[in-house]
Amino acid sequence: MPRFYCPQPLATGTVVDLPESVAHHLHVVRQQPGDELVLFNGDGGQVRARLLESGKRRASAEVLAHEALEVELPFPVTLAQGLPEGSKMDWIVEKAVELGVTGIQPLAARRSVVKLAGERADKRVAHWQAVVVAASEQCGRNRLAAVAPPQEFQRWIASAGADGGAEGEGTRILLSPRADASLAQWARATPARAVCLLVGPEGGFSAGEEDAAIAAGALPLSMGTRVLRTETAGLAALAVLAAAWGGI
Repeated sequence: MPRFYCPQPLATGTVVDLPESVAHHLHVVRQQPGDELVLFNGDGGQVRARLLESGKRRASAEVLAHEALEVELPFPVTLAQGLPEGSKMDWIVEKAVELGVTGIQPLAARRSVVKLAGERADKRVAHWQAVVVAASEQCGRNRLAAVAPPQEFQRWIASAGADGGAEGEGTRILLSPRADASLAQWARATPARAVCLLVGPEGGFSAGEEDAAIAAGALPLSMGTRVLRTETAGLAALAVLAAAWGGI
């Protein structure tokens, strides 16, 4: 059954006008009035609905029943990702959503090739948030991960509190091949908690950035003996945490 994000109240028994992008998709795949679909608005749970009208730019559906379905990880996790080059960030956002990330914080690190500011940054964040929506529709999540505006690494790391993370982030974990302890070992010995994974861009964080993160309370942990690419490290870490703390 097709699933769509519909950012409006979805009360049982009401008729809702679907977003134009959803109407277009339904038209392309030739969904007909009477067909059933699933809608969610990001507040939790989903609803079954029946298509009433389907046109190229306009569609409506009747909300039939609410389903209190949740597939979130049992712990919140933010991915603080050093901005990579090209379209890698799209892929990282998509796969991180599939693996259950709660929030994504793009970081302009010293070795980041991409530089974002002003209107260009706003457009990229809006684009990445659309990637979040599409990935959530596909993977069955009913709550949307939030993409934060890009920040300079040094300014962001300075916001750490006593536990190494900003409010709501929990413990900041610096993924570094220089670290002595591994993420897998730490996760096995530590109860589930809110975490923020710090992943550098191509070439990783600089030594100075790693030292600044550790001085601000971040916990340095490695992903093993192999050096992972920027588009692999955060996703592998998400999988390690989900395996250790539940969620897979």
